[in-house]
Amino acid sequence: MTLDGRTFLSTTVQAHDLVPGSTIRLSLRDGRLGVSAGCNQMSGSYAVVDGRLTTGQMMTTEMGCDPPLMTQDTWVAGFLDGATIVLAGETLTLTQDGVTMTLTDRKVADPDRPLEGTRWVVDGIVAGDAVSSVPGGVTASIIIENGQMLVDTGCNTGSATVVTTDSTMTIGPLVLTKKACAPAAASVEQAVVATLAGPVRYEIEADSLTLSADGSGLMLRAAS
Repeated sequence: MTLDGRTFLSTTVQAHDLVPGSTIRLSLRDGRLGVSAGCNQMSGSYAVVDGRLTTGQMMTTEMGCDPPLMTQDTWVAGFLDGATIVLAGETLTLTQDGVTMTLTDRKVADPDRPLEGTRWVVDGIVAGDAVSSVPGGVTASIIIENGQMLVDTGCNTGSATVVTTDSTMTIGPLVLTKKACAPAAASVEQAVVATLAGPVRYEIEADSLTLSADGSGLMLRAAS
């Protein structure tokens, strides 16, 4: 059973109702299990013994969420430990106490969006180890097509040449309009310009794009 390095998303749950709009996400890597049930992030060790999933003590973040989601976190943690586990291709099935949860490999259920041709909207700014959200009312984005990157900094617009590999992009000089920006938009523009200067590492997972440069970065999401 090859689970390591894979992420699964719940598609159906029989004999138990999930909170409407929520999805169970399981990530398995190097003997560690990461769990998201719509509220907090949980993680701990795991093993498969005699066809059952066993989990160690789960560490959890302490976000405050609506009571139904917090209750669901507790239920999921209890359900996973000791559940019968069967992997068939891209489908993972967990069963315990009359409840059956069917999950599908994330790459099938929610595939990576293409780097090129997608409008990526900035929804997080990375500075060192800190991540801040984009101020309300400011929308910054990038689109990569045919060796060009079209940039909207949330105030000014422009473009640059770009050469991409499977994990990096090399961005030429960014040419922007020169409008005066309100303070909130100016702070976002500064972060965008700092990241889009020269070589940038990137990673795509589903509808999320992360750009990382020395000491700065952007978190972006594919526009729907």
